[in-house]
Amino acid sequence: PLPEGGSAIGRVLARLGETTINQAREALELLSFVGAVTLTILGLLIRPWRMRWKPLISQIEATGLNALPIVGLLNFLIGIVIAYQAANQLSKFGAQLLTVDSVGVGVLRELAVLITAIIIAGRSGSAFTAQIGSMQVNQEIDAMRAIGLNPLEVLCAPRIMALMISLPLLVFYAGVMGILGGAVAAMFALDITMTQFAKQLQVAVSIDHFWVGIVKAPVMAMVIATIGCFQGLKVSSNAESVGRRTTQSVVQGVFFVIAIDAVFSIFFLIIGV
Repeated sequence: PLPEGGSAIGRVLARLGETTINQAREALELLSFVGAVTLTILGLLIRPWRMRWKPLISQIEATGLNALPIVGLLNFLIGIVIAYQAANQLSKFGAQLLTVDSVGVGVLRELAVLITAIIIAGRSGSAFTAQIGSMQVNQEIDAMRAIGLNPLEVLCAPRIMALMISLPLLVFYAGVMGILGGAVAAMFALDITMTQFAKQLQVAVSIDHFWVGIVKAPVMAMVIATIGCFQGLKVSSNAESVGRRTTQSVVQGVFFVIAIDAVFSIFFLIIGV
């Protein structure tokens, strides 16, 4: 508890210390949760007859299929923006055709996976927290435990596995839409035909750029879904806690997505990919 008396500086330091301790405790709980979820998923993969296929397919639809419109639209617009900005700068050097290189490499390596993961963190990560948190408020999770069901196996594993399946597919789709947006912008801004764009794209963009983006997706998906489920299970028995934990889920999800992207970028730079 914070001290009642004392100076303002003392109270600030006490509050800072309490916040730091609480954050450290929650970080340890999250690590423990990651370990428990990983063991649960491995157990389901070893014993697939225990897998809850209906919730898994339902979550793939919710996190993947239903996200196609917003993911496609935003990445299409990002492709247009990148193409216009690159063309504006490269035209000063008479190298407008290199706009294709900028769009292809930028979208496939970084922007498609980053933008899509941020969208999913805000969309699916928050949904996981709200759904599980509402069940926690209504004491449904306690009832599950009482009848011998494991909430990690019933609620968390299907959501995490579904997102790990759907996010790489969404990233592939996002890459296609981003390049298509860049091609449309190049056609109108630079008079580059679709055929010229496609030929230059084949020259400039190797398959390595595609795989660099795809490899990040399952890792980001697991982090987003794990944080969403963890925050949902941390909800206390009131509606205010659901809102607070949902906000934390989105903030932490976006933070870790960007951090993971930075780590992967450094790693691929070191190995020369």
